[in-house]
Amino acid sequence: MSVYYYEPFYNFDRFFENLAGRPSSTDAQLPAAENTMPVVVRPKMDLHEDAGKNTVTATFELPGLKKEDVNIDVHDGRLVISGETKLSTEHEEGGYAVRERKFGRFSRTLRLPQGVKEEEIKASLADGILTVTFPKAGVDTAPKRISIV
Repeated sequence: MSVYYYEPFYNFDRFFENLAGRPSSTDAQLPAAENTMPVVVRPKMDLHEDAGKNTVTATFELPGLKKEDVNIDVHDGRLVISGETKLSTEHEEGGYAVRERKFGRFSRTLRLPQGVKEEEIKASLADGILTVTFPKAGVDTAPKRISIV
């Protein structure tokens, strides 16, 4: 059985921190221009376990990002999804050129089940949705009972 940590008050805490104008201590922050609020970069993630296929699928919302902007690393049994957002818009308003730029980094880490090899992890990015699929723990990695003598 794989263990994943659920954050039940994540959106609730974020709502009050944004309402009060305080940045979250757990979120990466973007540099802010004068008279603007800091922009928080924390991609939303969904986990789905398919017992029939013996896989776990993690999906991340990364709107506007290309695959060159996203890094996927495996280190010490952890899957690290990181990247950098670079959004820039430009338009004319009332005879003035208005340019807005938002930059920032993000990182999400998942603990992989024991025994998962790098080559078993598959990833794809389409329409701003990153999908990462990997096998869940097999029978050989199940806990074994030890008898007391």
